[in-house]
Amino acid sequence: MKNVIIICLAFIAAHTIAAQDIALPADTTVVTSHSITIKGKPVSYTATCGTQPVWNEDGKTIASLFFTYYQKSGIKDQSERPLVISFNGGPGSASVWMHVAYTGPYRLNIDDEGFPVQPYGVRENPYSILDIADIVFVNPVNTGYSRILDKEAKKETFFGVNADIKYLADWINTFVSRQNRWRSPKYLIGESYGTTRVSGLALELQNRQWMYLNGVILVSPTELGIERDGPIMAANRLPYFAAAAWYQKMLPPDLQAKDLNDVLEEVEDYTINTLVPRLYMGGFLDDASKKETAKKMAYYSGLSEASILENNLDVPTSFFWKDLMREKGFTVGRLDSRYLGIDKKQAGSRPDYNSELTSWLHSFTPAINYYLREKLNYKTDIKYNMFGPVRPWDRTNDNTGENLRQAMAQNPYLNVMIQSGYFDGATTYYNAKYTMWQLDPSGKMKDRLSFKGYRSGHMMYLRSEDLETANEDIRTFIKNSLPGKGKSAKY
Repeated sequence: MKNVIIICLAFIAAHTIAAQDIALPADTTVVTSHSITIKGKPVSYTATCGTQPVWNEDGKTIASLFFTYYQKSGIKDQSERPLVISFNGGPGSASVWMHVAYTGPYRLNIDDEGFPVQPYGVRENPYSILDIADIVFVNPVNTGYSRILDKEAKKETFFGVNADIKYLADWINTFVSRQNRWRSPKYLIGESYGTTRVSGLALELQNRQWMYLNGVILVSPTELGIERDGPIMAANRLPYFAAAAWYQKMLPPDLQAKDLNDVLEEVEDYTINTLVPRLYMGGFLDDASKKETAKKMAYYSGLSEASILENNLDVPTSFFWKDLMREKGFTVGRLDSRYLGIDKKQAGSRPDYNSELTSWLHSFTPAINYYLREKLNYKTDIKYNMFGPVRPWDRTNDNTGENLRQAMAQNPYLNVMIQSGYFDGATTYYNAKYTMWQLDPSGKMKDRLSFKGYRSGHMMYLRSEDLETANEDIRTFIKNSLPGKGKSAKY
């Protein structure tokens, strides 16, 4: 018994000596070399995983951001090689989504429609944009492996619309300087809340860091501070309702038989020319017109006239997700209404959970942890935060849409492309179009604004066909926004 106790104590002592506090190194990198085939051609590249500090005004390290930087090998002149700086959203979301499912050199091991399969992991991405641009995926504070290092640092320094933009602009400046990329054409790409981030960064980089961009890509954009309350917000939902109902085969036979694009063109026309002015009337819309409107909305949405009337023609998206397939026993996904969920009760006004997000976490979480550790050789005991603690988030003074407009006005080189999935019920494609229409009221820059739609949801790239198309759209956007030699930035 005595020997057993001695052995146990020895084991505990050895374990204690070996144990260490988990700490994020403020400034470190791990570099590996790779080669993949993109569009049928071999591409050699280096992958740099690491951390880069965030400093306060006194030069003290207060946080560190984890990043992954992909750089094509053999490029002697970086002045003509585009650099794409990539952010996801949340706020509080890691850069994992576009990293291992969209533009990066590897993609998730999922089926062609984006649903999880086992074994979990990644495979080569033959559509990556790495053939024409280098990419850095950035994780803001508390996402991925990024962390606050100074316990005395105020959270308000990081967690808010404008605070987020300010410290990230400083970080980007340092990154560009360290990597010797000041002469390179530069692009920002953001998804979801990341579009708020990059829209604000476009002006912040320009006015505070004196760094000018060639392009901003908005993937499933947020509202960017552009007002759309009341009738506009209510009306803008209908085209999305129609798209989701079309996919789930819940429309009347004559409408269901049409191609999605034809359906949406018809619904958009009705929304602009009929629905908006009727919703403007509110409670003073006459009964006959109200009933006629409910009938037409039911025809386009797959919902019942009764449900629409009970909501006074203003149907919340959460109710739509619950009600569209209620009689079939399913809910539809918020971020991608191709996904189905099962609730505890058929009754209710909103789903129990987001069916699409649980599916995505199913495949993304094991993939990114495997990929960083075993493919890119970045090993740490710090947890990779798919979603990190960033709340409360200060959303006041969100002028990011106006900031993007102003950046475009000041910089004739700057172009903007919007990418949206038709089945996204959170940041709907029609709201994205509305954002584009309202971004520049003068109409003088509309030739530098473009929209691309896809037959999938918030993460359109999860569907294999859209992964190829959407990456090709980025590739074309970058090529078209590179000015010819000697072309001046002037009006």
